[in-house]
Amino acid sequence: MTSTTNDAFDLRGVLLSGFLPAALFAIGEGAIIPIIPIAADSLGASLAIAGFVASLILVGELIGDVPSGVVVARIGERNAMIGAAVVSVVGLLVCTVAPNPLVLALGVFLVGLSTAVFALARHAYMTTAIPLRIRARALSSLGGVFRFGYFVGPFLAAGVIHLTGTTQSAFWVHVVCCLGAAVVLLVIRDPATGVRGLQRPTRASRATATATAADHATDPATTALEGEQFVKEESQGLFQTIRAHHRVLVRLGSGAALIGAMRAGRQVILPLWAVSVGLDDSTAALVIGIAGAVDFALFYTSGQIMDRWGRLASALPCMLGLSICYFLLAWSDHLDARVGWFIAVAMAMSLANGVGSGILMTLGADLAPADRPAPFLGAWRFTGDLGSAAAPLVISGVTALATIAVASGVMGVLGLVGAGILLRYVPRYLPRTLR
Repeated sequence: MTSTTNDAFDLRGVLLSGFLPAALFAIGEGAIIPIIPIAADSLGASLAIAGFVASLILVGELIGDVPSGVVVARIGERNAMIGAAVVSVVGLLVCTVAPNPLVLALGVFLVGLSTAVFALARHAYMTTAIPLRIRARALSSLGGVFRFGYFVGPFLAAGVIHLTGTTQSAFWVHVVCCLGAAVVLLVIRDPATGVRGLQRPTRASRATATATAADHATDPATTALEGEQFVKEESQGLFQTIRAHHRVLVRLGSGAALIGAMRAGRQVILPLWAVSVGLDDSTAALVIGIAGAVDFALFYTSGQIMDRWGRLASALPCMLGLSICYFLLAWSDHLDARVGWFIAVAMAMSLANGVGSGILMTLGADLAPADRPAPFLGAWRFTGDLGSAAAPLVISGVTALATIAVASGVMGVLGLVGAGILLRYVPRYLPRTLR
């Protein structure tokens, strides 16, 4: 299927070379994220240590955010995605043979580092390959692909665990997905440059290949390298950008960090809670997969809410809903029907999270300076990732000092704080039409 308009945009090529690798990588991620704390528990880790091991994938992503732009700008988007997939496979193989939680933690950290590079390269590739007139829809669809992976992955993990009887076998799902993504990127021709595999296109070849795809609106040589230039600007001067925009990043950015924290905490505390209530591994993965279906079903609805009623109409229900769910989880710890409460809260958490789909990216785009948006967006994403990386560490730390129920209650309080920050500062920094 190829566009018949005069811009000769190769839609089929972009779907195969852009969306298919992203979907495969997302499915693999969705398969392992709920399994990591369960795998750590099966290797003898306590609940606190299992939470810490699970946090390392997000810590790895946070650390990987800093050099990933340099890597992508230096070797190209496709090469960076292929390399990230290979590094992920190495980390996943370490996870599959890990004899103890320490070795598992090393493998998880490697997967996190490679995920950061893959995510940024994927963003840059789509920026380069997609014409400007449909870029927003394409990037929104890419977000839907990511949630689709988080929906499908746990079901595959549950099936593999059921068939093999071992928790660590779930990591093979991501191995297959990474290898599949690398093969697709090696075999399918890049529609933006006309080259295959690891060949790095020249500036001239990219300019020639994408001159029409850019609707002849800008200089071809500039447009052809737009994705690489974007990630280069986004990664350069990160801490200088944070200093330059410290007011909005400290105030509203702290709210964004807490959004990231509440979401990341959900990915860790649900598997840990499943372990604490005695669910077997495949059943826990199945429940989390069904919850992911609820989340996936709402990604488009969230955008409609933000466009029609404003950003707070999405952000506040998301944060308040997640907070209530954390409190309910903590309250249910002493009940006999803890398994039933766990399933109900998992579904409610996904509903609340789905209502806030895309809120961080949308707020970042709203706040970014029109003249140089990329550096601000890099700092904004780093702020959100900082909260995402910190939340699992908070959960594991509080669990070690007290109980997992107390950790859930602490996350609920943080959600209320985040909702208050958003209510206070979104009206200050956004015009009334966007609030």
